[in-house]
Amino acid sequence: MAPETLFLILIIILVVNFGIDKLLDALNAQRFSDELPEELSDVYDTEAYEKSQRYKKEKYTFGLLTSSISLMATLLFFFLDGFAWADALAREFSDNAIVIALVFFGIILLLSGILGAPFSYYNTFVIEEKFGFNKTSRKTFFLDKLKGALLGGIIGGGILAIIIWFYQQTGIHFWLYAWGIVTVFSIFMNMFYARLIVPLFNKQTPLETGELRNKIESYASKVGFSLTNIFVIDGSKRSTKANAYFSGFGREKRITLYDTLINDLDEEEIVAVLAHEVGHYKRKHIIYNLLATIGITGFTFWLLSLFIGSETLSQALGASEASFHIGLIAFGILYSPISEVTGLFMNLLSRKFEYQADNYAKMTYAAAPLISALKKLSKNSLSNLTPHPAYVFMHYSHPTLLQRFRNLLQTP
Repeated sequence: MAPETLFLILIIILVVNFGIDKLLDALNAQRFSDELPEELSDVYDTEAYEKSQRYKKEKYTFGLLTSSISLMATLLFFFLDGFAWADALAREFSDNAIVIALVFFGIILLLSGILGAPFSYYNTFVIEEKFGFNKTSRKTFFLDKLKGALLGGIIGGGILAIIIWFYQQTGIHFWLYAWGIVTVFSIFMNMFYARLIVPLFNKQTPLETGELRNKIESYASKVGFSLTNIFVIDGSKRSTKANAYFSGFGREKRITLYDTLINDLDEEEIVAVLAHEVGHYKRKHIIYNLLATIGITGFTFWLLSLFIGSETLSQALGASEASFHIGLIAFGILYSPISEVTGLFMNLLSRKFEYQADNYAKMTYAAAPLISALKKLSKNSLSNLTPHPAYVFMHYSHPTLLQRFRNLLQTP
């Protein structure tokens, strides 16, 4: 295939992906003003529902603007041989392939960060502020950006360097070693993310002794779930939106509750939410998700090994010689349609797991407090309760509130 033909294919993929995403967004936006289902009519009063509609419409318009600008900037970078320019600039620093790749991606990510920062700032301090969600100080905002960039550079750059080194040493068989190192890293992060990464951004404190902790420990004992690590995270440092999650394995497993969750829900509702999280552990969803991700990662690396050595990949982006880093950019775009399919599979799996976790909470605790908790959380985050089915199918990792409500009311 001629480089010019591949270049055209890459552009078509970018434009078609954008078109599909915007079509789904538009279909979803048409449902913003739909009448609420009878089962969810108590989530919003008239004033709150109007506020949620304004929030959804503003987020939709802003998302359309930012994604359109991002596409135009990307296309401009393509047509002006921006990747070849970044490659040439990186080669001025070194003739070592690993150093060149790290500098190359550093340039790309720096440009992307500069372009995206004003939009991220506007979203946080204008839109989220207007609707009462934002609690982030400007200092925290910029520190998060800096810490995120440094962390991404250290971890992402380190893994990329190892993968390129494997490629230099083993040729097309590098994918096996790359798959192995990414798998080990994924398992490590699943184990220790809450202990090592979260503290860089948030403060975690053990849930204090009291009625809530007693109820949680009583429930955990009832279902045979060994739980000593119950933490509260200062989510209110950044937003009023609430969450809870389960992480880790063995002695590292822990439940983390956002302080906003504790403020928004009563104790029965919090235990019901925790029962849902315990359900994920008991049904081995974390392990299944990890195995599925590892499998998809292996397939991706294998496919990459078939194409990465092609000069056409690099030449299509304007480079005069084949290189791993530019080939990786081209491959990433070519792979995006496959990524959409694997993403659909993971979302389907995730929605199935959410139903199972809900059912576990219903059977081992109660449905009513979980339903009321979900309704409160939806109201407080101004959630869309009438999403378009096509949008749900493509993008939702959780069933809709209506689907979860109806499932929780079904007789086991």
